[in-house]
Amino acid sequence: MTTHLLGIRHHGPGSARAVAARLAELEPDVVLIEGPPEADRLVELTADEDMRPPVALLAYAADDVSHAAFWPFAAFSPEWQALQYATGAGVPVRFCDLPAAHQFALGEERTAPRTDPLAELAAAGGYDDPERWWDDFVESRRGAESPFEVIADAMTALREDEPRDDPHEQRREAYMRNVLRKTRKEGYERIAVVCGAWHVPALADPLPPAARDQAVLKGLPKRKVVCTWVPWTHGRLATATGYGAGVRSPGWYHHLFTTTGDVTTRWLTSVAGVLREEDLPVSTAHVIEAVRLADTLAALRGRSSAGLAEVDAATRAVLCGGDDVQADLVTRRLVVGELLGEVPESVPQAPLAADLVATARRLRLKREPQARELDLDLRTPGGLDRSRLLHRLQVLGIPWGEPEVSSVRGKGTFRETWTLCWEPGFEVDLVAAAVHGTTVPGAAAAVVREAVAGSPPLADITSAVESCLLADLGDALPEVLAALDTRAAADADVAHLMTALPPLARATRYGDVRGTDTARLREVADRVLTRVCAGLPPAVHGVDEEAAAQFCELVDDVHEATDLLGDAARERWFTALARLASRDSLPPLLAGRVVRLLHDADLLDGDEVEVRLGRMLTPGIAPADGAGYVEGFFAGGALLLVHDERMLRVVDTWLASIPPDVFTEVLPLLRRTFGAFAGPEKRAIGERAAVLSGGKLSVSPTVEDVDETRAANALPVFATLLGAAR
Repeated sequence: MTTHLLGIRHHGPGSARAVAARLAELEPDVVLIEGPPEADRLVELTADEDMRPPVALLAYAADDVSHAAFWPFAAFSPEWQALQYATGAGVPVRFCDLPAAHQFALGEERTAPRTDPLAELAAAGGYDDPERWWDDFVESRRGAESPFEVIADAMTALREDEPRDDPHEQRREAYMRNVLRKTRKEGYERIAVVCGAWHVPALADPLPPAARDQAVLKGLPKRKVVCTWVPWTHGRLATATGYGAGVRSPGWYHHLFTTTGDVTTRWLTSVAGVLREEDLPVSTAHVIEAVRLADTLAALRGRSSAGLAEVDAATRAVLCGGDDVQADLVTRRLVVGELLGEVPESVPQAPLAADLVATARRLRLKREPQARELDLDLRTPGGLDRSRLLHRLQVLGIPWGEPEVSSVRGKGTFRETWTLCWEPGFEVDLVAAAVHGTTVPGAAAAVVREAVAGSPPLADITSAVESCLLADLGDALPEVLAALDTRAAADADVAHLMTALPPLARATRYGDVRGTDTARLREVADRVLTRVCAGLPPAVHGVDEEAAAQFCELVDDVHEATDLLGDAARERWFTALARLASRDSLPPLLAGRVVRLLHDADLLDGDEVEVRLGRMLTPGIAPADGAGYVEGFFAGGALLLVHDERMLRVVDTWLASIPPDVFTEVLPLLRRTFGAFAGPEKRAIGERAAVLSGGKLSVSPTVEDVDETRAANALPVFATLLGAAR
């Protein structure tokens, strides 16, 4: 009976190649692989031709999906190659790590050794980068002898000085030894164990007494665990993207594993292809020079072949011309990569996930890791169905699509633009959402119902209404509207009502495009508007500056919303604004804003506006109040100052009359107002102000007024700008 311990680096192409070669040579009777034993029943699925890595084992607690973990596998993962060998040869294969049932029940996170074994070996070899060392001696090696014996000796030496007080690691290794003992008792003659190199010494003979390991594992709690295969991406293998596997360059490793010759040339040719797709000028000559540079750097550094460091340097210097943006593009597209794996339909799935897969296939929506824009025409059945699906997923907290502003001109209300990007982590979100229903629309409707249960804020209910209409959740709409009507009638806060009205107004328009009956919704919106119109004057009485700014924004939002509710609603709103404008106790900022809205609607003529503006910009009014009024009034744009000389003169006279000691206090308010104007508007205002009263405001300084010291400091700068510097 012989046990062969194959210590590997997870997700290493050199390790994967060595494992595949050694297993073919050994022809073991059984293969043990580091991984969760709950996945043993899923092993046979890896032989399915529709299973294409990268993929991952997903395990989650049946009673709480927030306890979930992934075990990713790429084509260049040694564990994946071991699975492929075993299923292809008909050899039994088992996972031998500590079950996820124990790990979830313990609630412990895996901890790394106190020292990095790769860093120790790299330092001994004169390397300051352990990744570079491993790449040189294992990942980039081809055709050399097996590294497993040397790795085992090195790890044994490292573990002699490593404290062994990590309970989690002790449990894992104790369980691995128990599986190995059980396998030996079953009579297998040739056993191959594929595990992380760090664990090899713990599994080597002689094994410690079984009683000791049983004591370590005795009484461990358990939770019911569900396990399945899910698609994964190369980007998710990288350490910086979450659920990482410690691989900084999965695209490069995939290239090393799948390329049989001319590794450097083929890689740099792929780099050139990526840059050409972006219309960047990269020729064959560039590729030839890049290959030469990479090979030369490898020779200078004493390497047998160019590694990632050399091809990266050649890419940046030759193909990207030193441009960091282009180099980052290559890193994202190739070094990390954007490959998305696939799993067969026979893989166990939650009903909700299966429904999404079937719906996406019917609507021809492909799950891709690259972000892409999708423009939908809601007048077509296909466009409308895709929109409904993406909105339903938004309700479920699965943002496969993110709404964007359409790039199509004249889009109207019948177009939607989305950015689609599938993240493997959405698989967990689908499992979590499955508690709400077995289909996407059913689960989304249940989420909306839960959102309006109890006494949520009015804004949450209006958001739920909007979601119901966008996602076509007709079954839930009556309950949501009833909750909205009840909550709106009981809410006495005018600010809450004003916040809720714009989503309601937008929702009333969906019936035009989506065929939804919004008559009852319009009734609710009308009642909310009526309460806003009645409650706004007392609500803004005597409010402070911060509250006035908030109400200004709310007034603007309601003003836009009334455009969607029809002429009757607009008439009621303007009547309320007129009543509001007549109140003397209105904060200056809000007073200016209301007057501007009435003027833009032709309900206040220029003479009346000039009188009101002049009244606020007189010496009897505090300059700060005048500045607030100006800010509120001109927040709607500067064209009035450009085209109406009377208003410009009123503002200009007021500015000239502000005492110098007060002007510095008012200046920030004025900057906030006039700084928001467009450049051409500010230029036009300056030109108009310069000619007021026959140009008297444009006064040239006399010689006596010139500060010669400051002028002398400025002259060299002007000379340089004009090209007159000597």
